[in-house]
Amino acid sequence: MNLYEHTIVARQDTSPAQVKALADKYSKIVEKNDGEIVQTEDWGLLNLAYIIKKNKKGIYMHFKIKGASKIIKELEKNEVIDKNLLRYMTVKVKKFDLEAKYFSKKDEYEKKEYKKDYNKN
Repeated sequence: MNLYEHTIVARQDTSPAQVKALADKYSKIVEKNDGEIVQTEDWGLLNLAYIIKKNKKGIYMHFKIKGASKIIKELEKNEVIDKNLLRYMTVKVKKFDLEAKYFSKKDEYEKKEYKKDYNKN
């Protein structure tokens, strides 16, 4: 079994219901091809580095997938057709980092143990 991190960027005017439908659609494709979604993260609306198809922002979703390479081929085949998506990217990894939340709010970050307390010394 291979491990993949898969990120998709949806158009900025996509409704929350459509975003949930996109996540469900691609999760079902993975499960149909004998894969497993280990974790799904909704990173929310973020600025793009450059304008893509007249969009300055995009809604990011990140999937951690365990399965064979045929799953990624099937996902990307469906994503090329989808008009709600701007971009997608898949990276093969050796292990998942399930603890770090890269796009969490600052308050959540401070509550976690990630923050070092420099005032103790």
